[in-house]
Amino acid sequence: MDLISKDSLGREWQISTIQLDFIMPQRFDLKYIDSDGKTKTPVMIHRALVGSPERFLGILIEHYAGAFPLWLAPVQVAIIPISEKHVGYTKEIQKIFNENSIRSELKDENETLGKKIRASEMQKIPYLLIVGDKEIEAKSVSVRERGKGDLGAMANDKFIDKIKEEIINKK
Repeated sequence: MDLISKDSLGREWQISTIQLDFIMPQRFDLKYIDSDGKTKTPVMIHRALVGSPERFLGILIEHYAGAFPLWLAPVQVAIIPISEKHVGYTKEIQKIFNENSIRSELKDENETLGKKIRASEMQKIPYLLIVGDKEIEAKSVSVRERGKGDLGAMANDKFIDKIKEEIINKK
């Protein structure tokens, strides 16, 4: 009995299996005495409910083509300051995310804004938050969602509520 799953390209992969094995007991010369006192070779049952963990993870990555849903993504939000002077505020936002169990990454390396955005998009991070002077004044973030683009400015607490709901409901 096998469980077959399809990846993002429509290919079929075997995930779990339960099999009867007649060969291995013979190779190991396994024997038992039955109720009639006769020596017999047993039949083995192999089970791999998830297959190897590596195979399962490989199939999972293939299925999502690396673009994990928000609830599963290792980094759910990338926080990107426009310049060095915005880093303090982005650290405050990251602290709030940590307190709310939202996995975030601060992109404060010395690169251009475009390079930081591009690198985050290449990592397939579900949400990118761009932070500059306007966002600091309004206590907000400028939100970009993977696959949907710019969603505009959003109050910090509103964004946290939105993302927590998506994580809980596995949207």
